[in-house]
Amino acid sequence: LVRPSDPGHSAQVALFAANAARLLGGRTLLLTTSLRALRAIGEALRTAFSGTAMEILVQGKLPKRVLVERFRQPGQSGAILVASASFWEGVDVPGDALQLVIIDKVPFPPPNDPVGEARSRRLEEAGRSAFRDYSLPEAAIALKQGAGRLIRHETDRGILVVCDTRLITMGYGRRLLAALPPMRRLQTDDEFQDALEDLTRISTMDPRPP
Repeated sequence: LVRPSDPGHSAQVALFAANAARLLGGRTLLLTTSLRALRAIGEALRTAFSGTAMEILVQGKLPKRVLVERFRQPGQSGAILVASASFWEGVDVPGDALQLVIIDKVPFPPPNDPVGEARSRRLEEAGRSAFRDYSLPEAAIALKQGAGRLIRHETDRGILVVCDTRLITMGYGRRLLAALPPMRRLQTDDEFQDALEDLTRISTMDPRPP
């Protein structure tokens, strides 16, 4: 993937999500860190699946409760839910209705948030680092909450993808990775494809109720 600051990042995330969801038959929740990315990715996915029965559910088009219910019980061709903000927590989709969670970027606090600005200012005035002592811990908590949408029961299985190269290229990436639930890390694209196919076989053996 391109760097998260590059203009083409959302398009790359949408393409990646489309390819994976096509193999899974939907079952994909894509969490964004901004409304701009939400709109861009949602539109790109609608274009990618134009003329197909795949349902693209985008936050803001319907009430949250309706979106979640339609995602839990999609048609035979499946559904992709693209969401931000409140969908990072409090969304419960157990079982194989959700098998892939994609997060577009590390969820750092928005820079123009008045509460965050006030906290950062107080930390800096006290001689502390606003990034290390506020932004990074907040991002770790939000990342863990987003990842938590994937595994709701002990028997749930799935894949988490964070489309942010900073997890690998920046020193603080280790701290963010340590905040995630214990899970096997996929090292190559082949391993990712194998894991997707494994989930597809499990879903085929245990189809949704009519």
